[in-house]
Formats: sequence, C-alpha cells, structure tokens
Amino acid sequence: MSQIPRQASLPTCPSCAEPIDAGDRFCGACGHDLSAVPARPQDTPTLTMSAAEGPAARGADGAPPGTAGAPPLPAGAPPSTVPQPPAVLPAPVAAPVTAPVAAARVPAGGPVAPTAADPAVPAPGVRFDQPSEPEEYPLQAPDPRLAVAKVCVACRAGRVDDDGYCENCGHAQPRERDRMEQESGPVAAVSDRGLRHHRNEDSFTVGSTTLPDGGSALVAIVCDGVSSATRPDDASHAAAQAAGRTLLAALPQGAHPQQAMHEAIVAASHAVNALAEEPATAREHAPHQNAPACTLVGAVVTAGLLVVGWVGDSRVYWVPEDRGAPPARLTEDDSWAAQMVSAGLMNEAEAYADERAHAITGWLGADAYELEPHTAAFKPDRPGMVIVCTDGLWNYAEGAGEMAEALPADAAARPLHAARVLVGHALDGGGHDNVTVAVVPFPAPAQGAGSV
Repeated sequence: MSQIPRQASLPTCPSCAEPIDAGDRFCGACGHDLSAVPARPQDTPTLTMSAAEGPAARGADGAPPGTAGAPPLPAGAPPSTVPQPPAVLPAPVAAPVTAPVAAARVPAGGPVAPTAADPAVPAPGVRFDQPSEPEEYPLQAPDPRLAVAKVCVACRAGRVDDDGYCENCGHAQPRERDRMEQESGPVAAVSDRGLRHHRNEDSFTVGSTTLPDGGSALVAIVCDGVSSATRPDDASHAAAQAAGRTLLAALPQGAHPQQAMHEAIVAASHAVNALAEEPATAREHAPHQNAPACTLVGAVVTAGLLVVGWVGDSRVYWVPEDRGAPPARLTEDDSWAAQMVSAGLMNEAEAYADERAHAITGWLGADAYELEPHTAAFKPDRPGMVIVCTDGLWNYAEGAGEMAEALPADAAARPLHAARVLVGHALDGGGHDNVTVAVVPFPAPAQGAGSV
C-alpha cells in the first residue's frame, strides 16, 4: 500500500527557530546559512517486506513501521505476492548545494519527514544497508509497429499508415507490386504497373530445380488479373504462387514436365477459386461483382524439351539465338478474336482490330465456364530464348517477328536486362496496361533433337 509523504509545517530556522520564507537562503534573525545540507538522521525509517523479517520489524498490529492500517497478508499466501520497493542509494554530494532545499530544513523540535518534491533527499522506505539492485520494473519495450514503420518517400518525415498514405503530408506511397524484378539463375522476370493503371494486377513466379537425372529445369509462370473481376491482383498472385510451387515440387520427383504443367494449372485454379469463398454478408453488399479471376501462362525448360501451358490470352514466344531463323508464337489465345480467326470468320488483322478482341473466353476463377488447361511440348533444334508475357507487352509486339526485334541480342547472357528492355518497349509504346515478362534461355539441344 503506498504512503503519501507527510507535508512539513511552516519552515523555521534550524538554528534559532524563527519563521523563514521558502526562498530565503539565510535566516533574517541569526544569519544561519539555510542552504547547508543537514546530516542524514540516524533513525531513517526502513520499509521491508521480506520473508526473513521477524516480529521486531513490525508494528503493534503486525504491519511494518509506517504501514499502519494496511491489510494483513492472507494466511498461507507466499511473501512474493507483496510488492517490494526497489532499493536505491542516493548520489553522493561533493559540496554543499547553493540552491535552497526547503524539504531538507530541520525546524526546532526535531526533523520532519522530507517532501517528495526534494530529489536530493531519499524517500521513506529506502534502505542504506543493502547494495543497489536492478530495477524491478524495467521500461516497457518500444512499440514494434513504430520500429518497422515506413517513412514517406516524399517528405521523408511522416509515417506511412496502413492505407499507404503519409500521416504527415498525405502523399500516396508506391506499392510494392508497382515494380517487381526477380532473377533466379538464368531465368528472370520483370513486372510493371504501366502508365495508365492505378495498380499492378499482374504477378509471376520464376525458379529452377534439379531433376532426378541431375539435369536442371527452369520454370516461369506469368499471371494477369482480370480487371472486371474483384481482387484481380490477389487472383494473379495466388495463381502464380500455386502454379510455381506445384511445378518446383513435382519436377524433382520425376513428373513429366507436361503433366506437371497440367497439374500446376489445376492447382492455380483451385487457389483462385478459394478467393471467392467469402462470407455471405460480403456477397450481399456486392452481389454483382464477379469472383476473382486471372489468366495464366507458363513454361518449363529442360535439356532438349520446352513445355508451355496456358489459360487465357497471355502468351509464349520462341526467339532463336540465331536471328536468321524464324521466331514463333507457341500459344493460342482464349479470346474472342482467336475464335473468330479459327472459325474463318475474320482474318487476324480484322479480328484484333475489333473492340471485342481482348474479351477472353477462358480464365481461372470460380465464374469460369469450364477449366480447360492447354499444354504443348516442343523440342527446339537450336538454342534460343523463351518469352513468357502478358498482353501488356504483346500489345506492342504482337507478331513473333516484332517480339524478336524488341528482344536484345545478348538476352541469353543478360536475361534480367532483356526483361527490363521488353518492359521498357511496352512503356515507350504507351503503357496502357500492366506489363509482365519472363525471359528463359533454352540451351543448345543434344544432337538429333527435333524442331519447334
């Protein structure tokens, strides 16, 4: 139980007992120096509640001195349940202080209890016969949220809130997905928000793994969120991660790359479908929103074998290292324009000039009509580059020849640089959409390999 220090009565001179004012430094009656610090009294009160204290340390009611009226310790309760005040030793005084110390003045008739306002005098309950101990109540640890708080890129002073805005200047901060780059061995990818969209709804996964025969396999997955659906950025991220994990887990176990690609697309579909499992209340507030959806395209490169898989209108291009050989597009779009061309109702130029050209007929998501994963396997007869991209890039390099022209000649040696150049090509062309591209080198095949 805490004690309130007893207040001193009207101060008097310790020499002649004449009344003095609080600000006096000398007694007006006898001239006594009031700034001198009196010697510490010998009967300094001690407040202890240790288990070793005996009856002599307690008052008439069994309480320690100075704690009369405090509730007794419950029978059988351990002594540790009573808080013990920390032992603090006062700092030594090298010389008499010159400032007035009102609480240290001793009036006639004996010393009075020091006041809490005097920092130089120890408070009641302080022991002088014990060594100093560490504080029982250390300072609280700093708030981890402040330790990792992001600083505004504009004013460099304000903290960024959970919505991505500076609490100081209100500036919107760049999102992490606005620009993503990754290089995993010889495969690299770049994704950019573009110049017109307010966020990046594309995502990708690149990686490499070792096959049971000791050979290597390169993996690239690129996903494009469907903007007309809800949470397209979450859909593309979930699909890319699920497909990438499935491939990188199946290939080392000996699965055929084409079968592994099929299973990866199915896994990506399940991941996107799971995003639609929202509470009924959420659907009630937005009954007309489409379920999260995205497209997917991917490639697996092993020694002498190239496997591609897709759902939607993202594409894979083949560009030979020998630029004298013809490049090729390896996928067919699930789109209105592709259907018109395959049905012979329009030629390719007419179909893709139509405003309905980019309406997709296949995608990943709970609202999809039917999941139809497309896979194909090729055995190129020469080294080259595999370009895996969204329509944000191929809108500006639609033909295989245009894509080959935009690809740097040193793409095999510098795949990340090549991916940056291709993204830059789309941004220079207008950047109307998010842009994502992965660049995967295809090694020189063994003798007797087939052709694309």
